[in-house]
Amino acid sequence: MDIPRFGIPEKLAGRMSMAEQHEYLRTRLTRRGVLRTSVATAAIAGAGVGTGLTGTPAHAAPAVLTSRGPEVDGSLVAPFGRHLAYGADPKTRMTVSWQVPFAVRRPYIRIGLKPWALSHRIGAEVRHLSTPVLNGGKIAAAEQYYVHAGLERLRPGTTYYYGVGHDGFDPADPRNLGTLGTFTTAPERAEPFTFTAFGDQGVSYHALGNDQLILGQNPAFHLHAGDICYADPSGSGTTGDSYDARTWDQFLAQTESVAKTVPWMVTTGNHDMEAWYSPDGYGGQNARWSLPDNGPDPVDQPGVYSFVHGNVGVVALDANDVSYEIPANFGISDGRQTQWLDRRLAELRADRHVDFIVVFFHHCAFSTTNAHASDGGVRDAWVPLFEKHQVDLVINGHNHVYERTDAILRNAVGRRVPIGERTDPTRDGIVYVTAGGAGRALYDFPAPDSYEGHVKDQESVAGYHWLKGRAKATETVEWSRVRFTGYSFLAVEVEAGHRPSMRVSALAESGARIDHFEIRRGR
Repeated sequence: MDIPRFGIPEKLAGRMSMAEQHEYLRTRLTRRGVLRTSVATAAIAGAGVGTGLTGTPAHAAPAVLTSRGPEVDGSLVAPFGRHLAYGADPKTRMTVSWQVPFAVRRPYIRIGLKPWALSHRIGAEVRHLSTPVLNGGKIAAAEQYYVHAGLERLRPGTTYYYGVGHDGFDPADPRNLGTLGTFTTAPERAEPFTFTAFGDQGVSYHALGNDQLILGQNPAFHLHAGDICYADPSGSGTTGDSYDARTWDQFLAQTESVAKTVPWMVTTGNHDMEAWYSPDGYGGQNARWSLPDNGPDPVDQPGVYSFVHGNVGVVALDANDVSYEIPANFGISDGRQTQWLDRRLAELRADRHVDFIVVFFHHCAFSTTNAHASDGGVRDAWVPLFEKHQVDLVINGHNHVYERTDAILRNAVGRRVPIGERTDPTRDGIVYVTAGGAGRALYDFPAPDSYEGHVKDQESVAGYHWLKGRAKATETVEWSRVRFTGYSFLAVEVEAGHRPSMRVSALAESGARIDHFEIRRGR
């Protein structure tokens, strides 16, 4: 039966791009202009005295607006869902974002070097996101208010205290001191640090448990490889038959204990394309996050950017642009993202201060699960560039498991990398990690699990990869080195100095280590 999706017949929706679906919804289902696209703007003012700290407009992005909702007494409204994000230069720029449940007046951030001396008050930008009731009530209505304060001219390697508020709620009030948070800017010179990563989190006890284990690693930042909260459970890049924007409220509340202190750097998965907000489905992401604005198109592809922390260059990509499996946004950048990637990797590799390059995105280049397996679009568009510029580590999500490859070069094993071994990307090729066990229901493998303490090596594993037109090509691979069907995340310990290295570990939700290996260039 051809069931309508938001009023679009299912067969028709499956043939439409995100932009076509958005236009259909906007013209057919919005009698009062409820999906009108605009830009939420609120000037950020203020300057730090003595520290050089200044506030600048957080990256203004398209949001879906209706008339401003009713305001309530500000003293009755507490901010929640705080989350940090680096700016393009993590040494001097940070964005603090949060949510309020109702419209408030004059939101702001207080910041200082001591919790009792939050001397700088900087105004913040509000992005009001409205979701209408659609599809006979299966789409829940929501009015959401996201607030962003962009901070510049911070001191490198410095810990700041901050509090967020609005008229009627002052974080500096002694009654509200429990709401304060901290963040630390990247150091001026490279020094040892840890970062963490995973994808496919959602809202669950497993997701919450992973967050708390991550907090225990004391990471400098966290990478989220897409499929962030699953407000859209279909993930097909179509106007699916259910959507609940309020899932984002639950997610940001769940994540706050970590993200209020650790920059939470996200990119875009297939479940993060939400067609009712903007032509390419990224209006919701633009409203909720303020990410570095140095990618090829910060508005149309907010999940594409880069930053450098210490001796590690990090590149985030939007794989919806190249995916053969889920083609709703295939080719949205018209090749600009891939061209930017080539240039950016060359710049990072030429930077004498950068020892390692880490790339993260959603769809897997190399995976063997029975669910999504490998995406041939990623292999065709990006893997040659990763090898050209000798990327050191690639992190994906999409498949809800942990899987780690040997070092891969030209689509084959360049060097076996058993658990505990070392690899050199200048000779061996690149290790690809699928870290999709952050909290959603788990997938399975076509071969037995094989992980630390439970090694069951196989010479080959049967799998497949996606071709253009959503066809599948079966393959037998020798590169599937570690497989773990369980909830987990990645922790990477980075060393600088004379012999820089990255020690990569995977930890299960129990805290047990399931994999580890070392990356060292030019051994």
